Formats: sequence, structure tokens, C-alpha cells
Amino acid sequence: MGLIKWITGLLGFLFGGGIIGGLIGYAAGSLLEGLVKKEYTTGTQRQGDFSISLLILAAQVMKTDGKVMRSELEYVKAFFVRNFGVEHTNNRLEILKELLKKNIDINEACSQIRTSLNYSNRLQLLHYLFGIACADVACSQKERDMIHYISQLLWLNEADYKTIEAMYFKNSDSDYTILQIDKNATNEEIKRSYRKLAKKYHPDKLSSLGEDAKRAAQEKFQEINNAYERIKKARNII
Repeated sequence: MGLIKWITGLLGFLFGGGIIGGLIGYAAGSLLEGLVKKEYTTGTQRQGDFSISLLILAAQVMKTDGKVMRSELEYVKAFFVRNFGVEHTNNRLEILKELLKKNIDINEACSQIRTSLNYSNRLQLLHYLFGIACADVACSQKERDMIHYISQLLWLNEADYKTIEAMYFKNSDSDYTILQIDKNATNEEIKRSYRKLAKKYHPDKLSSLGEDAKRAAQEKFQEINNAYERIKKARNII
């Protein structure tokens, strides 16, 4: 629910009003490729561009392992219902279904997102993608690799990607990965890294996205605090 709350804040901030309604009014299917091309080349509806970009990334993650799970579709449906209401959700799902059948270059989608979101918000977008991938409980390695590739197209730092990935896939080194440090780091290096990450991932970075977004970001921010506390306890750091 926290991730859906973040998406609610994000889309509410980006989309505002009737532009999306007009965009989604286009028929899916044969018109889709022309729609995407038109929206990217004219630049007249950047908000619409961004909506299509999110659908493209969602579709790419969903189909990358060769199977689209009902739980993934339900996840996407739930976030669209939450953000846009039931009335328009079916139209958006039709577009998504067409995207799942087509090979569409995600470079343009990521380029649009880079111009629409600042760095902190692009990091939050990874939580949306991991949420889709983990909707069927077992996230495949192919899905993880695709999200990693998307993070590179979004110009996200490798260490930042690994921080977020480690929040979803735990192992004995996860706490250190989340804090972007080696297990052999000194106590002072651990403290320094924590302070740096606490500043970078603080929910106030998303203040423009509203209270729902801040609450969802707080949940992930707490992951960093928890990792730090576990390391402190294991090392007896005061």
C-alpha cells in the first residue's frame, strides 16, 4: 500500500488534469505506435508522454521473463484505479495489454522520465518497478536485470540502485549494501556513509509530491535507519 500511496502522490503532482484523459482517449492497438511516436516528437503534451512512459516501463518489466502474471496486472490495475478512478482504468489497461504484445524501445521512455523527474524521484520510481516485479512473490533474475538496465537508462548511480535492490532481496550483506559500504569498512566510514544516505533519501526530498508520497518514502528511509542500527548493534558502535 505504501508504494501505491507514493505513486498517487507522484502522478497527482505530474498529471494535474484533463491532458491524461485526452491522451488515454486514443484507441489502443494499431494507433498505439503512432500515438507514442507523436507524443514524443511533438513535445506538446509532456504529461501525456510521461504517462505512456510509465506504461512502457511497466510492460517491459512484466514481460521480460516471458510470462505476464495476473498478480502483476492486478498490481498495475490497482495503482491506476487509485490514481485515475475506475472509469478510465479500462482504457489504460487496454494500452498496457497492447504494449505487452509489442517490442517498443524503452530508451525514449527513460529519456522522457529523465526530463520529467529529478534524481530523488527517479530513485523512487525503482520502487514502483520492483513492486510490479515482486507482485507475483517470486521476482525472476531476468526482471531484476531489466530493472537494473532501466536504472542505467535513467542515469541512476550504481550504488543507489544496489541500495534499493537490497531492500527487496535480503542476504547476509544486505545491510552493508544498503549503506553502500564494504563489510571491512571502519566504524567512522559507516557513520559517514549513513549520514550521507540519510540526507539523500530523506522524505523531505519528495515534499512537492504531497503527504502520501512522503509517507511512502518514509518507509524506505526507515530501511536505511534499520540497516544502520543492525550494523551498530553487531559492531557495538555507540
